[in-house]
Amino acid sequence: MAKASLSLQTSEGVVVTAAATIYAAYLAAGRVDLGKEKDWMQRSVQEALWIARITDELVQSDKELP
Repeated sequence: MAKASLSLQTSEGVVVTAAATIYAAYLAAGRVDLGKEKDWMQRSVQEALWIARITDELVQSDKELP
């Protein structure tokens, strides 16, 4: 079997980590039914992106300072 190759930018990796954490919480809470994993993963990614966008709007990073 061929090895998969993946190259993420730093910001993408942060979103992946947040989405995985959100998805894991749904799993632990018993919310993810068999056969619906993809739907819950997509929901988790959308929620992670939402959190990232809100954070970007509300928090000024060091690089954004004058």
